[in-house]
Amino acid sequence: MPKEIAGYVKLQIKGGQANPAPPVGPALGQRGINIMEFCKAFNAKTKGLMGKPVPVVITVYKDKKFDFIIKSPPASHYIREAAKLQSGSKEPGRVIAGSITLKQAEKIAQEKMKDLNAHDLEEATKIICGSARSMGIEVKK
Repeated sequence: MPKEIAGYVKLQIKGGQANPAPPVGPALGQRGINIMEFCKAFNAKTKGLMGKPVPVVITVYKDKKFDFIIKSPPASHYIREAAKLQSGSKEPGRVIAGSITLKQAEKIAQEKMKDLNAHDLEEATKIICGSARSMGIEVKK
């Protein structure tokens, strides 16, 4: 018989750096999850993504056990990294903060492919280019 699900918790934590401090502690504590157990498991799974923001979906079961799914870092993180910027434009559409090449956008699309709603790499690249434009970063051909 499958376990009964009590709910889901969505968080974004820096890879390999989960600790019981907010936002992790309060979000998991109110669901009755063992916070240190989650932190150890998360940090072990995300050693390769050290310091990058990692979205995680935690499935909480009625018996206070949990599973979690790690997604790839947000496209905006990869775009800022490729453009070597701290943040996007304060006024996207008017002020261009930086630029990335189409090759870089393709590489980002390949890394994000499993989390994107796209059938092929060309569609995924268009999604990444759109994200870059909405951040005030132009994509050069």
